[in-house]
Amino acid sequence: MNARGWGLRTQIALLVLSVLCVAQAISLWLFVDERSMAVQAAIAAEAAGRAANVARFIEESPEDMHSEIIRAASSPLVRFELADAAGVTPDHRDDGGAVEARVRALLEEGFSRDIRVYVHSTEQVIQPFVNLPPERADLRGKLMAGTIAALELEISVGLTGGRWLNIGTRFERPPIQWPWASTASFVLTAALLLIVSFWFLLTRLTGPLNALAAASDRLGRGTADGALVVVGPKEVRDLTHSFNTMQDRLTRFVADRTQMLAALAHDLRSPLTALRVHSDMVDDPEIADGLAISLQEMMEMVEATLDYAQGVGRDEESIQIDVAELFTHLNLAQLDIGDFPPLKLTVKFSAMRRAIRNLADNAIRYGGNAKVSWREVEDTVEILIEDDGPGIPEDQIEHVFAPYVRLETSRSQKTGGHGLGLSISRSIILAHGGTVELTNCEQRGLRATISLPKDGQMDARGQQPSQNPLPKKVIAA
Repeated sequence: MNARGWGLRTQIALLVLSVLCVAQAISLWLFVDERSMAVQAAIAAEAAGRAANVARFIEESPEDMHSEIIRAASSPLVRFELADAAGVTPDHRDDGGAVEARVRALLEEGFSRDIRVYVHSTEQVIQPFVNLPPERADLRGKLMAGTIAALELEISVGLTGGRWLNIGTRFERPPIQWPWASTASFVLTAALLLIVSFWFLLTRLTGPLNALAAASDRLGRGTADGALVVVGPKEVRDLTHSFNTMQDRLTRFVADRTQMLAALAHDLRSPLTALRVHSDMVDDPEIADGLAISLQEMMEMVEATLDYAQGVGRDEESIQIDVAELFTHLNLAQLDIGDFPPLKLTVKFSAMRRAIRNLADNAIRYGGNAKVSWREVEDTVEILIEDDGPGIPEDQIEHVFAPYVRLETSRSQKTGGHGLGLSISRSIILAHGGTVELTNCEQRGLRATISLPKDGQMDARGQQPSQNPLPKKVIAA
């Protein structure tokens, strides 16, 4: 799963953990670097002190004791030697200002002495500067096995007799250490931050956003149930307030339009009824029949328009059914229903039945037959209605869903309806949170694909669907 599929809380939790880990790594790096510098400074200071003491001791002692002094001062990681030339050449003399100053300060001399210091890195097996007993050498070899990054400090101190005291010392860089206190502190900090973040996100951010998403879904299904409570951060409150304003405007707009069309339909029924009565008084039977047919068509157009405007099945309760029940007793000739496994759906039965009837009737009218099948695709159920007709031009597929659009232009009721059937079907399917698409088959014919949320989802109000069986009068419709 990629990041786009993760929830907001999960992404923020991962972000918090990532930031904590990066901060801890930086702190650890700084700690190790500071520790390394402190160790280096301590070793350098100790080497400078020993160099000054040994130099003073040699200058104040008889020459025959010099070799004994050198041997006594040397250790496994510090080497002292007397030589006629300096071990640190002028080209390598650098990075030793503090060590050189400390040596001079400890010697407390009144003349200018040549002191050279050279610090450099080395990667090698650290060997002792002096010979060790075999048992200690074996033990040290096991402990120091492998190539280790180390620092080497070389000091050359000019003596009064013209000779040089050369000192060399090596020390390892301190290894990375993560004490238990730091680990416990990191875990405790991460846990507290995650708890606080989840509490804040749950109560102040994701809670209102989830409520807003659910309300948007209900509004799209035509089952809005009032304004949302304005809570959360300022941005979320502003968004909730804008949604409440939009919902109120849309609800009032739809209600006003429906009321206007209902009043218009009511006002049209009266003159149409009067015209039907007057048509019965026409003496010419042919003219009377023509008037009756036209008036009946007008009445049907008024009723169909009112159904489309009001949104079919708006007040119907959602129930749980099997897909096959939508096709029971449709009483449509040339309707071929395949034998497929049961699939549960939560729908407004009468409304969805009408949407499917319109699509099947359209397939039979223009294609001569309608073949029905259904299948489960991830979290949706797809219902397919196919025919063997000529299909629809590709540039007209979306256009046929518009109200009053008919590709058959004769306007005859025998070859087509009022151009509202597909519009009503799509309105019903969209109100269920689904989609409907028309596609031309590869060989011949048209396919209508209805995609609806699979059973187990909540209904438009966020409640479990009704488990009541279908009323007998609905099944028999």
